[in-house]
Amino acid sequence: MWKYYVIFSAFFAALTTILAKIGISGVSGNVASAIRTVLILVIVWCIVIIGGEHRQVIDIPKRSLLFVVLSGVTTGFSFKAMETGLASKVAIIDKLSLAFTLILLREPISLKILIGLHYCRDAYCLEANSNAAL
Repeated sequence: MWKYYVIFSAFFAALTTILAKIGISGVSGNVASAIRTVLILVIVWCIVIIGGEHRQVIDIPKRSLLFVVLSGVTTGFSFKAMETGLASKVAIIDKLSLAFTLILLREPISLKILIGLHYCRDAYCLEANSNAAL
């Protein structure tokens, strides 16, 4: 089932990139990120309350809370990249997150993952070389 969710996630990540790029035209990335964050905050808390999950907030382990907070902090960097770069270039380099994830989580690496990393690296190298030629 997770494979269906990740396909939707990839599609919506693409939409997020496109909508963010269009949305920050003429607006500070910080302001756009703040507006988006408030909207997400309201929507997600409505989902949590409707689902009756709000009672779990007081039982969150401190370690889990710390990492959730740190995850939220790191989210803001993508808007700054999107504000200053082309969406296609930002998206290519952003895919290198796969390599960082594998290294930092020390997850097992299969042949399929190595091939995917190879393609990500190639796309990044092509982009880096195209900038050097200009």
